[in-house]
Amino acid sequence: MPDFNVLNNGGSAAGSVSGPDHLFGVEPNVPVMHQVVTAQLANRRSGTHSTKTRAEVRGGAAKPWRQKGTGRARAGSLNAPHWRGGGVAMGPKPRSYAQRTPKKMIRLALASALSDRASDGKVRVLDDFGIAAPKTKDAIAVLSKIDVWGKILIVVGHEDSAAAKSFANLVGVQTITQDQLNTYDVLVNDFIVFTKDSFEAACASRPAPEARKVARTERMLATGSAAHAVAADDHAEDAAPAAASEEEE
Repeated sequence: MPDFNVLNNGGSAAGSVSGPDHLFGVEPNVPVMHQVVTAQLANRRSGTHSTKTRAEVRGGAAKPWRQKGTGRARAGSLNAPHWRGGGVAMGPKPRSYAQRTPKKMIRLALASALSDRASDGKVRVLDDFGIAAPKTKDAIAVLSKIDVWGKILIVVGHEDSAAAKSFANLVGVQTITQDQLNTYDVLVNDFIVFTKDSFEAACASRPAPEARKVARTERMLATGSAAHAVAADDHAEDAAPAAASEEEE
């Protein structure tokens, strides 16, 4: 498992933490990362663009001039696309740009992006931000002591609201929670900064494929056992009145 040094607020080593191989130790798959990022950016598009066709443009219902005898070309409406102010031929209409991406590809793309940053030594894990109240000055002090530059992705826990607000005003710094971690945000930033708690939570919420398979099997067995127990109870309830009626006879 890849090991990362845990730093304190002063930038000194305060221990280490291991990252799972399926997140930080895979061979980056560039085509999968490209496809996932493309789908992610496409899903952000609102798709509300719209132009009017010749049927939707106001006016132009009357024939502008008679069919013959004027020496001009035939015209039936001023709403035709070749007229100024007319409709648009084959223009954009509201549509959805959403792309469905398999979950396995999303997981592989995120693991590839994290592994790429880890192999370049651009993952930082802090013991704690040490920010009790929202203060941009404290956020600047934290970043100045952990040897980061360029665009920085800060991964905070849900309880680190003070730290999230402190980093919010810094240019080139993006703050997300560990459950919002995604391929695009990892790739678009140069460094990733975790706290020890957010790092462990991010790893725990993304188990290895073998662990997911075991958990899925256990859920299926538990669901089957519960359904069998309910069916047995229903059968017992149905059999009780029948037995009582036989005794009365």
